[in-house]
Amino acid sequence: MSEDNTDILNSQDEPQESITRVTGMYKDWFLDYASYVILERAVPAIEDGFKPVQRRIMHSMKDLDDGRYNKVANIVGHTMQYHPHGDASIADAMVQIGQKDLLIDTQGNWGNILTGDGAAASRYIEARLSKFALDVVYNPKITEWQASYDGRRKEPINLPVMFPLLLAQGGEGIAVGLSTKILPHNFIELIEASIKHLKGKRFTIYPDFPTAGIADVSNYNDGLRGGKVRIRAKISQLDKNTLVITEIPYGTNTSSLIDSILKANDKGKIKIKKIEDNTAADVEILVHLPSGISPDKTIDALYAFTNCETSISPLGCVIEDNKPLFIGVSEMLKRSTDNTVQLLKSELEIKLAEFEEQWHFASLERIFIENRIYRDIEEEETWEGVIKAIDNGLKPHVKHLKRKVTEEDIVRLTEIRIKRISKFDIDKAQQKIEALEDQIAEVKHHLANLIEYAISYFERLKKDYGEGRERKTELRTFADVDATKVVIRNTKLYVNRAEGFIGTSLRRDEYVCDCSDIDDIIVFTNSGKMMVTKVDSKTFIGKDIIHVAVFKKKDKRTIYNMIYRDGAKGPTYVKRFAVTSITRDKEYDLTNGSKGSKLWYFSANPNGEAEVITVYLRQVGSIKKLKWDLDFADILIKGRASKGNLVTKYSVKKIELKEKGVSTLKPRKIWFDDTVQRLNVDGRGELIGEFRGEDRLLIITQSGIAKTILPELTTHFDEDMIVLEKWIPKKPISVVYYNGEKELYYVKRFLIENEGKEESFISDHPDSQLEIVSTDWKPLAEIEFKKERGKDRKDNETVNLEAFIAVKGISALGNQLTKEKINQVNLLDPLPYEAPEDTPAEDIEVVDETTISTSEDTDSKSQPKAEYDGSGTSDDIDDDDPETDDQGQTVLF
Repeated sequence: MSEDNTDILNSQDEPQESITRVTGMYKDWFLDYASYVILERAVPAIEDGFKPVQRRIMHSMKDLDDGRYNKVANIVGHTMQYHPHGDASIADAMVQIGQKDLLIDTQGNWGNILTGDGAAASRYIEARLSKFALDVVYNPKITEWQASYDGRRKEPINLPVMFPLLLAQGGEGIAVGLSTKILPHNFIELIEASIKHLKGKRFTIYPDFPTAGIADVSNYNDGLRGGKVRIRAKISQLDKNTLVITEIPYGTNTSSLIDSILKANDKGKIKIKKIEDNTAADVEILVHLPSGISPDKTIDALYAFTNCETSISPLGCVIEDNKPLFIGVSEMLKRSTDNTVQLLKSELEIKLAEFEEQWHFASLERIFIENRIYRDIEEEETWEGVIKAIDNGLKPHVKHLKRKVTEEDIVRLTEIRIKRISKFDIDKAQQKIEALEDQIAEVKHHLANLIEYAISYFERLKKDYGEGRERKTELRTFADVDATKVVIRNTKLYVNRAEGFIGTSLRRDEYVCDCSDIDDIIVFTNSGKMMVTKVDSKTFIGKDIIHVAVFKKKDKRTIYNMIYRDGAKGPTYVKRFAVTSITRDKEYDLTNGSKGSKLWYFSANPNGEAEVITVYLRQVGSIKKLKWDLDFADILIKGRASKGNLVTKYSVKKIELKEKGVSTLKPRKIWFDDTVQRLNVDGRGELIGEFRGEDRLLIITQSGIAKTILPELTTHFDEDMIVLEKWIPKKPISVVYYNGEKELYYVKRFLIENEGKEESFISDHPDSQLEIVSTDWKPLAEIEFKKERGKDRKDNETVNLEAFIAVKGISALGNQLTKEKINQVNLLDPLPYEAPEDTPAEDIEVVDETTISTSEDTDSKSQPKAEYDGSGTSDDIDDDDPETDDQGQTVLF
């Protein structure tokens, strides 16, 4: 063998190296995969509202439908002929459709969306199509078909759904690169919106959830990206120590809700005693509270820290023409309604063609038999001759027909049996033709008035299937819950005044107050510095701390009174200010900024109190006046950065508290916002009144309950509340009520005897009910009597309730209104009365004032705490004579 041939053989034995670039493959394959997931799995089509697996389930159920229940396992197996995936995904998708209680009539344990319990195995549960599904989802004559994935069967491209099904059921899916989240809407409201669209009117639709609850849809944004729906559980107060949750947010269940409550309790955000889950057909979760815990604040805390409030961000994405389309729910409904109109039109056109075909053949049949054309074929020997003979026999009689006679028509005539010809009734045949003509005319009328026909169609759906599908979710605007105001004070705050530390771990130092781990703390030092910082285990602020408290943001009522020396030997200034907003962890200088400045006097006043202090000067030179009083009420409240008013340019010896002050702020105006059912101080809603420290609200409910409460902004109100106003203790309440036990109407007038206690003022008989209630001084009522048989109706009678009965106890029965039978009692405008004036603000004592007074030579390492006794000295301070001894510090509370 030659050398060249040997080289060739060797080269053939060696493996050939090649480079395969995967970049293009990855790009194509990923795009194919993403497109498949988007189009074939995750996102519903806008035409019928189904994902492919849902559409195939519904098609399979129609295949198997015989009016009886089928095992879900059988339906799943049948669906696998169309769906190229496992049985588990099909069964899960079918359970989700069944739980929406619209298209599938279920039997067996299909799970519970309230408790989160799953459905039983598919071999144990059964299903069949609902009447609604059979009515609106199927019509093979107007359905477009395609081959299944293996080519063995035909499946619908889209089902001819004549209803906005996607909006009724909602839809959710996560694809590759995009997702969709369409919230469910109310069945009846969707039909009404479709009718409005057909009439050319504007409409708005909002979600309605099967778990009910309360929803704030103010930021719904028509279901587009960027919108948000806030959903809350429905929580009410069962008694003073028990809350009951009767409805839960969409997307949660009782198990997850209880877990979130227990976690919040473990973290110290809320404080509960125990939870009972009594959920069966309806949700009932009992939350038991320890004594002393406010139910109203706990309700807000549940919304702030647990799944009792959730938010959902909708994202309207659907498939149209094999492409993803992002549209809002209003546009979805318009397109669905327009599609329904087109489907109805196609259905009518098919009906018209069928009726016309029936009329055509019925007419031919009558001509064929009535004119005995069948005799013309007796002598014909060939099939062509038969056809021609019948055709010639029909020609003189077919001028009124709507189309030409075809060979197929003639063939059908030859298939008529002799028995039918012998029993042919001309009158019945004519009646059939006339009935078909009426049906044709009716269909043509519907086609000519297609919109009216579509409106009638939607109205029929509402009538036939709308019962029991009223809105479940209450729509309401929510007031934001300030977490810092409702969180449980789950830890203790301590301070080391001398060293300048605050924190929750300084247990050996001075206790300040209870706080939560989300609170901000405001701190003042003797050098005139202020800082607000987050609660932590240990934080350095600055030496010589004189005041520590939990900071309330935007608090305009807490006023700080301060006297300071400007510099080491400068003049003394006085100022009053509020701290409403700050930058956290930033040190603010409240003095004029001179080196050596210090505080002479400081007090924090939660209601803007203005005390009177005494200023003592040192005996220097020829100063004549060494002592005088200063009233903080004379000092205007300004910003914290203001310099203040000059007290004296001379050296101050000390400052003492002479007299506790009263509030210099106006009474607080409180409004009630009926939209969110909450109190506020921002001017929203109806003004209730001006409130001072101990003023209370009067609440009366339709069930005959009266109580007074302090006007806290966190208060929740009963749904049947009929009176909410500022309580005037001496102002009587007048009521007319029906006593169910005695079956008579009674009048009573009473005063609230027990502040803060909930009391019933009508009998507890189940038929007893409150007719009218008035808080006017001199109310008038009008009695409308029933008409007795055979007598004229008695004229209406006006009753002065003040003159009718004296003020008695709240539990008194009252006086019988009348012996006559009453139709109804109406409240009239009251008689004029000049109410007594309120006590002026300066006559009301305000307490809870925290005051700190310092002398010039205070020892910064020794700052004891004591109660002020009114003499300018402290019981626990080692101070022989505060008038002459400059050592020590007096702390007043």
